[in-house]
Amino acid sequence: MKSASGWIFVPVLFAGGLCLALLAAAPAERPADSPAAPDRIDATVTDDGRFPFAGSAREAISRMKVRPGDWPQWGGWPARNNVPDAHGIPETWNIADGTNIKWTAPLGSQSYGNSVVANGRVYVGTNNGGAYLKRFPTDVDLGVLLCFDEKTGKFLWQHSNAKLPTGRANDYPMQGVCSAVCADGDRLWYVSNRCEVVCLDAEGFHDGENDGPFRDEDNEHRDEADVVWKFDMIGKLRVHPHNMSNCSVTFAGDILFVCTSNGVDESHVRIPAPHAPSFIALDRRTGDLLWSDNSPGHYILHGQWSSPAFGVLGGAPQAIFASGDGWVYAFDPEGDGRGGSRLLWRFDANPKAAQWILGGRGGRNELISTPVLHDGRVYVAVGQDPEHGEGTGGLWCIDPTKRGDVSSELVVDARGEPIRVRRGIVPANGDRIVPNPNSAALWHYTEFDMNGDGRIDFEETLHRAISTPAIADGLLYLPDFSGLVHCVNAKTGEPHWTYDCFAAVWGSPLIADGKVYVGDEDGDVTVFEHSKALRIIAEPNMENSVYTTPIVANGVLYIANKSTLFAIGEK
Repeated sequence: MKSASGWIFVPVLFAGGLCLALLAAAPAERPADSPAAPDRIDATVTDDGRFPFAGSAREAISRMKVRPGDWPQWGGWPARNNVPDAHGIPETWNIADGTNIKWTAPLGSQSYGNSVVANGRVYVGTNNGGAYLKRFPTDVDLGVLLCFDEKTGKFLWQHSNAKLPTGRANDYPMQGVCSAVCADGDRLWYVSNRCEVVCLDAEGFHDGENDGPFRDEDNEHRDEADVVWKFDMIGKLRVHPHNMSNCSVTFAGDILFVCTSNGVDESHVRIPAPHAPSFIALDRRTGDLLWSDNSPGHYILHGQWSSPAFGVLGGAPQAIFASGDGWVYAFDPEGDGRGGSRLLWRFDANPKAAQWILGGRGGRNELISTPVLHDGRVYVAVGQDPEHGEGTGGLWCIDPTKRGDVSSELVVDARGEPIRVRRGIVPANGDRIVPNPNSAALWHYTEFDMNGDGRIDFEETLHRAISTPAIADGLLYLPDFSGLVHCVNAKTGEPHWTYDCFAAVWGSPLIADGKVYVGDEDGDVTVFEHSKALRIIAEPNMENSVYTTPIVANGVLYIANKSTLFAIGEK
C-alpha cells in the first residue's frame, strides 16, 4: 500500500539550531486559489531595466520572442519553477488505445534531455537509437538533439554530436544529449555531450540559409541542424567533464549562464583541472566569454551536473549556481568587468560534520538539483550520482539578500579562525563547528517522525534527490531518488505528506491545472491533486522508464519515456 503521513513535524529555526514540534495533521484542504493563478506563481524575478524578466512565468515568457503558451527552456523560465499557465490538461491517458494521445515521436534508446517547446517546435535530447539520418545508422553512438513540429510530431531536423574520444570518463556511452535547450526567437542554445555550448538556428536549413559565423556543417540538408556558433569548453577552458556534460543553460539579457561540468577523473579522487572554470557567462549573440569562476576548485566532490537559475532578488540581479562541492553560489550576472566573477553569497548545503566517502557511503552530498527561485527565496535539494545509490538528503530554503558566507554553520580551527571544509572536518586538528551568525538558512528539511514512535523510518526521511522542486500556492513538491514524493509548506518547511512511488524518480514534478505530475523509473506517472491533502487522481503508465520531467505548452502535456516522446491532450 502507498501511504501518507498522519502526523507531521514542523521545523522551526532558532539561534543556530532546529527544533521540531509534533502536531496532529489537521484535516487538509485544497488551496482556495488552486489551480495556481499564473500571475502569482512566482514573485521572484522583477524587471530592473537591464534584465527583462518580470514576476511570473507568464510575464517572463511574454518578454521573450516566443508564443505566450510556450515553455522555452528547462523549467520554462530563468526562475526554473515548472508551473505553467495551463487549463484542461488530461489527468489520464492510455498509450495502448491512444486515449488522449495527440501524437508520438520515436526517440533514441536512452532519453534524458527534457523537452522544450518554442515557436511551433519541440526539442528533446537523446541518443542515436532513432537513426533519423541515413548517414548515421543505429550502431553509430551519438549525442542527438531532435526537433519536431509541435502540431504533428513530424521530424524536422537533428543536431548530431560524435562521442568524445576519451570515452566514458568524459562522455558516457549511449547516454546521448542530457541537457535541455533554451530557445528565444530564431535561436536556441544548449550544451552538447562534447562539452560544447552550441547556438543553433531554430529554422535549421529549412530557411535556405547557412547562418554563421560557423559554416563548417557536414552538409546543408533540410534534416540537419544549422550551427551558428560553438564554444568548446574543453578546448578553450581545459575543463574535464566527469561522465557527461549536461547543463541546461539560461540567460538574462544577452548573458548566457553555463555550468561547465568540470569534475574528477576515472579514479574519482583526482581533479584533473582544478583551476578550470566551473561557471561561465557567454554573450549569447556571439559566444564570446564574458566572465568565468572556478570557485569549487579543489573542493569538487565528484561531478557538476546542475543548471543555473537567474532572478532579481532583494533588488539585486543574481545568477545562481548549485555546484559539485555542495555549495550554492550567487554572482552578479555582469561579473566584475574584468573577465572575472563577482560573488554575492555562497551557502554550504551540507552539514559541516558530514563526510564524503567514495561510492556514496558518506553523508556529504553534491548538488544535482537545479535551484528554484520563488517568492524572493532560493530552494535547493542535495543528492549524488544515481550510481551511488540511496542515502539521506536535504532540502534548503535560503534568504538571498545576505552577503558573503551565509551557510548555517561554520568550521573554525583551534585558533577560532573559519576554514573551508573539503570532505569533512578533522577534530584531531582542533576543528569544531559553530553557528554562523550570518546564516541565510530559513529552514532545512531532512526527516520527521510521522507516527511519533521516536524512530525515523524510510517514509519519514528525505533521501538524496536529483530532482528539482516545483512550488505553487505555498506548497512545494520534491521527489527524492528513493521514490518518495514530499509535499511541504514552502514558507516553513512543514511537511504535509509523503507518497512512495516504489521506483526511483529521476525527473522533476510539474504543477499544472490543479494537478501535480511525477514520472518514475517504472514508467508510472503519478498524478496528484495539488493540495495539502494527499489524493492520487490517476497513475497512467508510459510503457517504459521515465527519466525526464513532464512539461505543458500551449495546452498540451509532453512526457518522454526512454524511447518515445508523447504529446498528450484532450482530443
